[in-house]
Amino acid sequence: MAMTTTTRTSQPPAEAIVIGGSAGALEALSTILPALSPTLEVPVALVLHLAGDKPSYLAQVLSARCTLAVREVEDKSPILPRTIHVAPPGYHLLVERGGHFALSVDPPVHFCRPAIDVLFESAADAYQARLVAVLLTGANEDGALGMARVKERGGTTIVQSPAEAQVRTMPEAALRLGVADHVLPVAGIAPLLNSLSADPARTPSRPSLEPA
Repeated sequence: MAMTTTTRTSQPPAEAIVIGGSAGALEALSTILPALSPTLEVPVALVLHLAGDKPSYLAQVLSARCTLAVREVEDKSPILPRTIHVAPPGYHLLVERGGHFALSVDPPVHFCRPAIDVLFESAADAYQARLVAVLLTGANEDGALGMARVKERGGTTIVQSPAEAQVRTMPEAALRLGVADHVLPVAGIAPLLNSLSADPARTPSRPSLEPA
């Protein structure tokens, strides 16, 4: 059963979605991403923990399952609507104000590069209250502090229910911090993302230039 932990009636429509996960997350994404609306106007950015010494075929795997475009990010790639942007192995993925991504080889976070915290924190600073962050199953605590930044900036946070997560460590870390607006089974995440992003009268804008 879906559980909503916070009621937020005045939340503005999302202008970006960020998703992070680790062990078991590909299976969860195989349910979530194909169920996103083909008319979803907002960009989606995705970090999975990947081995940095091997090529990744994640974008190709997801592209075969999704109606939205899927692409692996390159440094300074533009942030595109109706597109799922996948972090490449071995690089942190950051959102830059001005509508571009950046890649970084800064030290690993939670022994991971790309790290979910890095994406979530940079996106929270860029999009403020118009960001939605999703944290899925995983075997370490990466992503919890990033979700805290999203919530601090007024964004919306969604955590996969630990009861159905393949590995509970990652979602439970976010719950311990008390930063989840919604705790949902995988089947409930895409419908919520579609509803949070729906605003036919609005054209998505570039990331906010407001000071963090």
